[in-house]
Amino acid sequence: MTFNRINLIVQITLLCLLSLCATSVVVSDEEPNANCADFNNTTWQKYRRTKGVHVQYLLLTRKNADCASLFTQHCLSHTQKHTSHFNSTLPTKVIIHGYSALGRKPSWVSGLAQALLEKEDANILVVDWLCGASYAYNQVVDNYKEVAVQISVLINQLKTSGINLESFHLIGISVGAHVAGFVGTLFGGKLGRITGLDPAGPMFKKADPFDRLDPSDAMFVEAIHTDSDYFGISIPVGHVDFFVNGGLDQTGCVRSSFASVFIYFPVYGYVICDHMRALHVYMSALNGSCELTGFPCSSYEDFLAGQCTSCDGPFNNVCPQIGLLKNSGITESSLPIHEKVYLLTTSGVPFCVNHIMIELKVSPLSKSAVVQVTLVTMQNIKTKKEFQLQTYKAIYKTVVGHPEHLCKIESIHLKNIGAFLYRQGNIHFEYICISKIPKTRTMDTLCVENIKIGRSAPWSHDFIQAC
Repeated sequence: MTFNRINLIVQITLLCLLSLCATSVVVSDEEPNANCADFNNTTWQKYRRTKGVHVQYLLLTRKNADCASLFTQHCLSHTQKHTSHFNSTLPTKVIIHGYSALGRKPSWVSGLAQALLEKEDANILVVDWLCGASYAYNQVVDNYKEVAVQISVLINQLKTSGINLESFHLIGISVGAHVAGFVGTLFGGKLGRITGLDPAGPMFKKADPFDRLDPSDAMFVEAIHTDSDYFGISIPVGHVDFFVNGGLDQTGCVRSSFASVFIYFPVYGYVICDHMRALHVYMSALNGSCELTGFPCSSYEDFLAGQCTSCDGPFNNVCPQIGLLKNSGITESSLPIHEKVYLLTTSGVPFCVNHIMIELKVSPLSKSAVVQVTLVTMQNIKTKKEFQLQTYKAIYKTVVGHPEHLCKIESIHLKNIGAFLYRQGNIHFEYICISKIPKTRTMDTLCVENIKIGRSAPWSHDFIQAC
């Protein structure tokens, strides 16, 4: 570690210690029905007049889930004063927003807080740093460590009142993920958990791990990546990194025509669909009844090719899940580092799919062909996949996401769709199998053997429903 970094940590530590003598943590004495606390929206004129980073904290609990209290710091000697809203025996979750192009309150804050409270009884502290997170992105990046210092002062206050550092869970969105990471650095990685929702990429991807989110920042660090090629970071930054749909283009999102223009200046970072999908997938995992599980694999291409259909290796056959399970469900005492896991989703809530592998074995062909495979449920929900068949290859595998369980797939359809003039006349499949991954039972595979399809004659097969 360089001298400058050591000096920075010493200065911050002294600041935090001095703050303990002069500051106490207070929640406003407002009654639940009084005016609710809210974000301090900022305007361009206000932004230009304001110097420094101004941070405030909003408290939500199950007792005041619909009306935030202002959680503030006042110089009140050594006294501490709390309303009944804050419960020091409960875990504390800190939500940290990121860049806001126009200085306005993020619309998703209430939804995320409510989802967390529905799932777990906890103190929810929402960090409002809009004044330092708006308009000029490069200035926002310059501000993020100062915000982290102020948050660390607050956590130090709560620590002195008997709250264990392990009970803190920081949830950071975009630049907020790196704010959370630096807070974790200031506490030597002793915070319980950090969740990074599409951690920001511009000006962070090539940064030293000291200056961005990384696994040493908490006892468990996870990240959900959904926009790795534009506004999110493309490298793993946690113990476990979920790359949803490969971490790139998300289903149901249309790439903005101006996105590439602002690749290094993400003015529209909070309205870009791919970037925000990580947040909505996380909220869906909290609200939903279905699991969002990831599969460890060396690359997204290998995952789609059916080469990673289990969760053995570093996870001991336990697939990590997005949500609030301890360590994402990982039971191994020794956590992996920078472990990439992949999963597919649908285009809308609840996003979760059943991962199904389609495997074909084709007899030798005289020329290449294109075959479309369609899986159909009783409700006529269809999942289509095209296979490019080559003369030198016999076995083909691919993983698709289907909204229904394997046992609810009623039929499978095949169609020869190659260019008509050059289309392979007859194709013989030795077998076609569809299987659930990860496979847990022998019933998780359905196969049909000895199939022949002609140039223009589609083929179909009905399965007996198993559930």
